[in-house]
Amino acid sequence: MSIISLERAAKRYHNVEALKEVSLSLGEGEVLGLFGHNGAGKTTTIKLILGLLTPDQGKVSVLGMDPASNEFRSRRQQIGFLQENVSFYDQLTGFEVLRYFARLKGVGMSQCDTLLQELGLDHACHRKVRTYSKGMRQRLGLAQAMLGNPRLLLLDEPTVGLDPVATRAFYQSIQRLKDQGCTVVLCSHVLPGVEQYIDQAAILGHGRLLAQGTIEQLRLQADLPLQLTLRGDAIEQGMPAEWQTRIQHSEPGQVVVKGNLQEKVNLWKTAAAIPGVEDFQWQVPSLEDLYSHFCEQEDRSCAAY
Repeated sequence: MSIISLERAAKRYHNVEALKEVSLSLGEGEVLGLFGHNGAGKTTTIKLILGLLTPDQGKVSVLGMDPASNEFRSRRQQIGFLQENVSFYDQLTGFEVLRYFARLKGVGMSQCDTLLQELGLDHACHRKVRTYSKGMRQRLGLAQAMLGNPRLLLLDEPTVGLDPVATRAFYQSIQRLKDQGCTVVLCSHVLPGVEQYIDQAAILGHGRLLAQGTIEQLRLQADLPLQLTLRGDAIEQGMPAEWQTRIQHSEPGQVVVKGNLQEKVNLWKTAAAIPGVEDFQWQVPSLEDLYSHFCEQEDRSCAAY
């Protein structure tokens, strides 16, 4: 079942085209990484999914319904949302904040204790929120978004202010929700480490959908070179003649060559047969590399007009 579907969705603010005929689809239990620079259209996309905005053109469907319709109100309990800059009543305790949102969602109080413990806030749950650090406020925001085991979770910069341990715990929580069938849209500027937790990536630029797919699909689409680092004694002498044009870097005991994904197996077989090779390591284009590639392509395209 398609949980989110955008069909040629467009949105304009006065003379600014915030979103230009964007189409994307996300199924049950999938995690989508939504990436783009400031002004790329991420927030507008999230607001369309939440039903806070209606498209000027195209169609948006969430959980099989128009999210801006009156009928969709009954489905809102199935959605969790965390905005980038969380703000709570400072005079309430963490537990009181979570209990307030649980009542709004019709969720049992027992889940408040579970989430506070899961996100490492149980020790501070009876302290006032004004005493919380930025990271603690962010974790409290995550807890309220996860109330009720939502079918759809929308997270805008969820790991801002979290230390590495808290970030790992956050992604473990996301994995548990995914295993339960929850669909997640994750907006983030922090690309390193994200790719192992997402099923698809969607890259926006200037309101356009520049690329969407699995990381492997985006690598094939971008056709960026991969690097193969060979290590061993005197391996330079044993390098095949046809590899001389592939060499990016060479020093005693180490040679770095470039190739592409389609010839990875052949490169591996050739590398294994080179005399003196003791070890080799692949470096494929990362999510950061792919993001930069597609954004630079769009910038060059815009500059041409």
